[in-house]
Amino acid sequence: MINGVNGLDVHILEAGFERPNRPLALLLHGFPDLAYGWRHLMPLLADAGYHVVAPDQRGFGRTTGWVNDYDAPLAPFSLLNVTRDALGLVSALGYKRTALLVGHDFGSPVAAYCAVVRPDVFPSVVLMSAPFPGTPAFPFNTAESGAPPAQPNIDNQKLAAALAALDPPRAIYQQYLSTREANHDLSYPPQGLHAFLRTFFYVKSADWPGNRPRPLNARTAKEFAQIPHYYVMERGKTMPKNVAPFQPSAAEVTACKWLTDPELAVYVEEYGRTGFQGGLQTYRVYTDPVLNAELRLFSGRTIDVPSLFIGGKSDWATYVSPGALDVMRTKATTRMSDIELIDGAGHWIQQEQPARLSALLLAFAKQVAAGDRGND
Repeated sequence: MINGVNGLDVHILEAGFERPNRPLALLLHGFPDLAYGWRHLMPLLADAGYHVVAPDQRGFGRTTGWVNDYDAPLAPFSLLNVTRDALGLVSALGYKRTALLVGHDFGSPVAAYCAVVRPDVFPSVVLMSAPFPGTPAFPFNTAESGAPPAQPNIDNQKLAAALAALDPPRAIYQQYLSTREANHDLSYPPQGLHAFLRTFFYVKSADWPGNRPRPLNARTAKEFAQIPHYYVMERGKTMPKNVAPFQPSAAEVTACKWLTDPELAVYVEEYGRTGFQGGLQTYRVYTDPVLNAELRLFSGRTIDVPSLFIGGKSDWATYVSPGALDVMRTKATTRMSDIELIDGAGHWIQQEQPARLSALLLAFAKQVAAGDRGND
């Protein structure tokens, strides 16, 4: 436990801490993950000479100091405040900068804003699974044209209405996960928490043969209807009911070496204790107009430190925001070295393919270090 970090007592897992003065690798998880999700990767990075730290992020696991209530103020969960959590943790650990910053899923936008806001502390960044579409911009050059200000979320509302009109009606998972009922639905699923989490991890992995993602041609209901039900849900059904038909067989569970039943039991115990609301607050942050408006402080800013994107070849997350991958590469970043999609990985890259991920991260870190030496 690291006490007094931006109002939190932060629970971390660490590796490679036995020797002082090692460069810091900071790993930020997403939903519904924990610091524990990095367990396969951490020893590999430690063996390469890093002090590896993975916190339970605000709202998750054994980190405390956040209010576990749907009606609690959302501001503590804002992207900028969770970015402050990361900055405060680096400082509390006695470091001036990270040597490796990696963010997965919701941890990806947090890592992106770390690099946007404090490139001196976060001099490189690796984004995983969730492409960064850039900072929200103020309308440009409207003084003469008199163009009306953009209406936030109007595209989302149109898409939601079009999906609801399908037969059978569908709904985007973010919309559902922002509802008051979602925490109860996830915490008390009819199949039990163990079976629900097993199925949820399975169906979003490369183990499930139904995952054959591709870029979407447009942000239309017809295109989105082709996405599996764990992303574009059957409207009116809870997430546990949407994934229940895909529950893996006993043989498939036994064959899953990246998430054994004792490992899954860690997630079951933690979420059984805390519920999911802390993590679900992050989905509500994305649609909060006030919290999105504060991000416009960085309107026009790009990620100007060396960056890398890593996805799983069997992960739809790369494509659920049409065009985001290209926008990230061409507009939101200025020094993105590559976009890597790993074979044999779905959404849980660090669990499914840790050796391949470690090789990519270490090669990127070596490239960054060589560039730094070249600039001396």
